[in-house]
Amino acid sequence: MPTPSRLRVAAVTATCALLSCLVAGCGDEARGEGLSAQKLTWKDCPAPSQAEGGGSAPTPLPHGGTWQCATMKAPLDWADPRGDTVGIALIRVRTDGDRSRRIGSLIFNFGGPGGSGVSTLPAFGDQYAALRARYDLVSFDPRGVGRSAGVRCENDQQLDAYFQQDSTPDDAAERTALVDHTKKFNAACEKNSGKTLPHVRTTDAARDMDLMREVLGDDRLYYFGISYGTELGGVYAHLFPKHVGRAVFDGVVDPTQTSEQGSLGQARGFQLALDNFAEDCTSKAQDCPVGNTAQDVEDRITELLRALDRKPIPGILPRMLTQSAATNGIAQALYAKEFWPYLTDGLEQAYAGDGQTLMLLSDLMNGRNENGEYSNLTAANVSINCADDKPRYSTSYVQQMLPRFRAASRVFGDFLAWGMVSCTDWAVPGAADHPDVSAQGSAPILVVGNTGDPATPYEGARKMVDALGRGVGVELTYKGQGHGAYDSKNKCVQGAVNGYLLNGTVPANGTVCS
Repeated sequence: MPTPSRLRVAAVTATCALLSCLVAGCGDEARGEGLSAQKLTWKDCPAPSQAEGGGSAPTPLPHGGTWQCATMKAPLDWADPRGDTVGIALIRVRTDGDRSRRIGSLIFNFGGPGGSGVSTLPAFGDQYAALRARYDLVSFDPRGVGRSAGVRCENDQQLDAYFQQDSTPDDAAERTALVDHTKKFNAACEKNSGKTLPHVRTTDAARDMDLMREVLGDDRLYYFGISYGTELGGVYAHLFPKHVGRAVFDGVVDPTQTSEQGSLGQARGFQLALDNFAEDCTSKAQDCPVGNTAQDVEDRITELLRALDRKPIPGILPRMLTQSAATNGIAQALYAKEFWPYLTDGLEQAYAGDGQTLMLLSDLMNGRNENGEYSNLTAANVSINCADDKPRYSTSYVQQMLPRFRAASRVFGDFLAWGMVSCTDWAVPGAADHPDVSAQGSAPILVVGNTGDPATPYEGARKMVDALGRGVGVELTYKGQGHGAYDSKNKCVQGAVNGYLLNGTVPANGTVCS
């Protein structure tokens, strides 16, 4: 996941020109040029590229199943289907069930935006093993991500400096420095990837998925979207409602919000997760090493962050743990309850003057490996968000909004508010205030919300159901912690999702799992 300040709701919808293009059939014209008839060449997967996060080539699943990779060609500019093409990197593992009962390909998007599906699906493939009974499991690097014409901005050394900057300025000089850093980063994106930047909107990725559906040989799209992947799925359903087969949205982005409202919602969401962490730590039989009461835990965290703003402590040398890095690391640990022990350890160490664990968590959030190499997660995330989001926020506007953000979270409020300036002087105008996901005529879409979700607050699930339209969205609530619900291994959630995807059994709207 990228930094919380960049994990705001991506806002995108089709422009009038592109909607007119769809009505006129230019997408079909592109396919008439041979793109839908292309044959994919599946081969053993190489090791992930550095842009995808690096590492080793994916190993077979525990119960069998070899990963295969291919590249699909799509128009760089969907408004000019006869023009240049872009390669979309794909990965799959074939069904392990009876081929006569195979439904098709189940396409995953794990969110971000900016996450590499080619590297993520093998890492978590065993969690979706039950779905292989009737599907090939497929994922991809969306355009601008990883090996799909991955956006390049700053190099590793520059990114180290970028993430060391003070992202919660307290005075005019610090505000100027933040804007200067942002402009420098954004200029590097334009210099290194200017040709790609206008074509990484969520609508572009949705059209790529429809071409993918055809190339994979499916009449309908079978889809599992997580986090930002729910927004991508919603935009797809809006553009191609009659092509939706069975789809699941988990960890749901609120499609009705502007980027500012999304950031404010995340401030509340991360604060709620922090409250839950503090309550959990202090309610156990043994002493909580980072506070005596939940309020004490949060008071100590707030004081730690203030102290780091004045004087950073050693992190992973030669880098120091700054206020920004510590906030980032704390947020990373709130994405899953399984990370809470690391947060406890990291805070305990930081109070003793050692910032290594919190910095490791921050590096994980930023896509930095132990060798100091970054994936293109941040570059892609900023590029897609800024191409999608129409609003551009000034420092004076953020200053006006700070009281609202601080009321939402005294720990994360400033951090998320100042993240709104990340599209300053971006080379491409944003598409819209928020996406259009209305999908009249679509098959049912199962929408799963988690009451303790920090990154995509629970309220977004109901908003998505309402926005999809009557008879389309089916709401399922999970009373739990962490980002998303299926990967919690909750039997109720997994039973409902698997029952729909495998057998077409739609759970009752309003079903609650705990």
